[in-house]
Amino acid sequence: MDWLSILPPIIAIAVVIWKKEVVLALLVAVLSAECLIILTTGTSNILLTPINMVERVISTVTSGGNARILLFSLLVGALLAFIRDSGGVSAFVDKLINSGFVNNKRRAGGVTMLTGVVVFIESNLSVLASGIMARGLFDRFKMSRARLAYVIDSTSAPICILILVNGWGAYILSLLSIYNLDVNLIVLLWSTVPFNFYALLTLVVVMYTVATDKVHGPMIDAEKRLEKVNTKVVVHESTKSRFMLLPLLTMIVGTVFFMLWTGEGDFTKGSGSKSVLYATFLSCIVGYSMLTLSGKFDHKASMKIGFAGMSELLPLVAIVLLSITLGASLKVLGTGVFVAGIVGEHLATFLILPALFVAGAIISFTTGTSWGTFAILIPIGIPLAQTTGLPFELVLAAILGGGIFGDHCSPISDTTVISSLAAGCDLLTHVKTQLPYAISVGIFTIVLYTLIGLFVV
Repeated sequence: MDWLSILPPIIAIAVVIWKKEVVLALLVAVLSAECLIILTTGTSNILLTPINMVERVISTVTSGGNARILLFSLLVGALLAFIRDSGGVSAFVDKLINSGFVNNKRRAGGVTMLTGVVVFIESNLSVLASGIMARGLFDRFKMSRARLAYVIDSTSAPICILILVNGWGAYILSLLSIYNLDVNLIVLLWSTVPFNFYALLTLVVVMYTVATDKVHGPMIDAEKRLEKVNTKVVVHESTKSRFMLLPLLTMIVGTVFFMLWTGEGDFTKGSGSKSVLYATFLSCIVGYSMLTLSGKFDHKASMKIGFAGMSELLPLVAIVLLSITLGASLKVLGTGVFVAGIVGEHLATFLILPALFVAGAIISFTTGTSWGTFAILIPIGIPLAQTTGLPFELVLAAILGGGIFGDHCSPISDTTVISSLAAGCDLLTHVKTQLPYAISVGIFTIVLYTLIGLFVV
């Protein structure tokens, strides 16, 4: 029955392709996963599958970490509405363009990517800060929101796994700490950076896209559709750029502060989900206060704007909820462990690195989680390195790169969903336009790991 555990994610992808409807696809996938759990364990009647699905959703929501993600997703909607309706976004875009600093598409893309690189503390914070800041710029220079979603998404996760002074680094160190390795774990972690080909090449491709102003694949159609339709969005009266900058600065500085606070002074031990939620809530308070004190809106009008912003994101919040629920069901089924086991059996030594990367890519794409992928594959990869003599940094880099693949292009990844949210782009359009870039880089990465396995190791 183990092979059946991969059916739910396959069903989800098939329904998405067939119906172009993510919520339906996730519902069917969760339902099928719960049905398989009943068939496998025999703990319930098959007729109770819908009830079990509801209970799985409830258990997902009652998890503190998951509840924080959902509340955070709603608060982002309010924050976006506050800074948009205040006229702060329009003012900031006007200031950048009037100053002459951002006067073409290349500079607009460059500023967006740079913002994502600078905010390397947490991937969701990175996409939010750069996406919110760049929406108006991309609209002004007639660039598609799909391109914006690609730039911020393909910058955030790769940069977080390369600049490891964040929660990502702390989490990976905790997974490695159970092994008695004759190396300094921090040094080992940093040694993976030059061998994390997927993350490095993804950033290179983004820089190429920005520098040349060229797009490929379905992204070309997205850009053409932009030219054929009326792309003018609702433009709110320009006021002061501080209405956008202060809430965003509050979110960024607040995240750093709360990372230190939740980690009791140790930044690497801080809680990313708590910190981003607290910082976003604080940012909403700042945005609401500025809106109310401006004199243009009273309390009632400001609250209406905030709730309207939340309602705009309810479909995406539903997607996040169902994605997390599917991940919980797949964990019970053992989907990730099964995929990893298939890849890890009967492999020649030179194929271990590309196989680990492929396994990581498949697991992260089908489950939507990079951290879950790391938790599954590191216990497989480290013993493999110990028995085969492969360098630990190479094995770890292949696993980390594979995990990043799904994190920034899987339709059920929270980072993918939030990137679509921040860019104001349809989720399926974002996945469809970004996937060819990710697959191309992934294929090249497999070739590089194979060559290293043949000629270097």
